[in-house]
Amino acid sequence: MEIARHWRSRAARYRLEGQRNRSTGAVRFPPQPTALGEDANTWEPAALSGRGEIYSFSVLRQVPDGYEGLAPYPVGMVRLAEGPLVTAQLTDCAEADLTIGLPVEMVTRKLVDTGEDGVLVYGYKFRPVVG
Repeated sequence: MEIARHWRSRAARYRLEGQRNRSTGAVRFPPQPTALGEDANTWEPAALSGRGEIYSFSVLRQVPDGYEGLAPYPVGMVRLAEGPLVTAQLTDCAEADLTIGLPVEMVTRKLVDTGEDGVLVYGYKFRPVVG
């Protein structure tokens, strides 16, 4: 991963920052650049709560190259409290405990170690809400 690209996406990765439409209140994630012909002030940064519920999930048993040591691992689509759907790895749970509608919260965890360049990439995952 390019260090510069990683640095530019840090707000979305570490703080789950999206955007809110100033006139409609609609929320989107991840943040997107201004569309052609759109007023640059239409969208403003919005910190998302990181809370939601599992909308859908699957357990990956055949994983991408470089992630073999993690297999099997669950990934899910999480419907955030603010509305957007986010795809992320699910963590701190047993496969048997996963259900549609399960309340979850965002946590920051290591995603990958890029190796020789020494960059540890952290990002968001979701875990079941405890208590």
